[in-house]
Amino acid sequence: MSRSLPNRLTPYLFLLPALLFMATFTLYPLLSVAYLSFTEYDILTPPQPVGLENYRELLGDAIFWLSLRNSFTYLLVTPVIIVLAIALAIVVNRRIPGIGIFRALYYIPVITGSVAIGIAWQFLFDGSGGPVNGALLALGLIEKPIVFLTEPRFTLPIAMLMTTWMGVGYYMVVFLAGLQAIPEDLYDAARIDGCNDIQKHWYVSVPGLRPSIVFVAVISSLSALKVFDEIYVLTNGTGGILNSGSTMVFYLWKQAFRLQNVGYASAVAMVLLVITLAFSIGNVRLLERRED
Repeated sequence: MSRSLPNRLTPYLFLLPALLFMATFTLYPLLSVAYLSFTEYDILTPPQPVGLENYRELLGDAIFWLSLRNSFTYLLVTPVIIVLAIALAIVVNRRIPGIGIFRALYYIPVITGSVAIGIAWQFLFDGSGGPVNGALLALGLIEKPIVFLTEPRFTLPIAMLMTTWMGVGYYMVVFLAGLQAIPEDLYDAARIDGCNDIQKHWYVSVPGLRPSIVFVAVISSLSALKVFDEIYVLTNGTGGILNSGSTMVFYLWKQAFRLQNVGYASAVAMVLLVITLAFSIGNVRLLERRED
């Protein structure tokens, strides 16, 4: 027994640094936010317990519900990214000279800073002479420039378009790896059966990419629920006119760091935690069913 005890403790000693790291930077902040969500706290004064008051206030907060709706609307990015990334992966999954250059070019937005991309998109949609307005005017589709980023109906769609452009290269690589794992014999059999190029990918590539599709759906949907950078940069930290671009994370940040309502922001964070946890569990269950 004396000899076996050290052997039993050895794995836990190796796990200890990781456990300490997680306890310090994950568990402790989570418990702190949960506690602060039941308090009134503005950083300058000690937290004052208020029970469920913050959560009651959320129920009547129109901006909170607007932010929640915008976050769920942002989930529309996920199917668009999946379709575009699969199509792009099929295009670059070819053995031709220089294909590596195209793969790298499509991946560049992934490694480019979101702030730099946001500034570039501000220039693209500038209402006083940006390239988008210039193209629309040249085609005769509009009579005068549109101030896209101050028009409430355009704020969220532009941010979603930017997210799609930034992320499609990363998910392309995921699907490209999945395509290269599909045996070539299956494509040969599809050709023998008379499938054209579109049918070949529909009946062979898509089923073969099913695990990758579920993985991308999980990751991209969680990223969409937690979007912040695009909204902050495109709206200059305002959330757009009439909060048209405000999402859950942006509203959380605004309450905590702009308005100093840390307790209220913590309540928003706990609601977001529950939603993302539900999405994670649901997607994992879906993955398990697909694997069965």
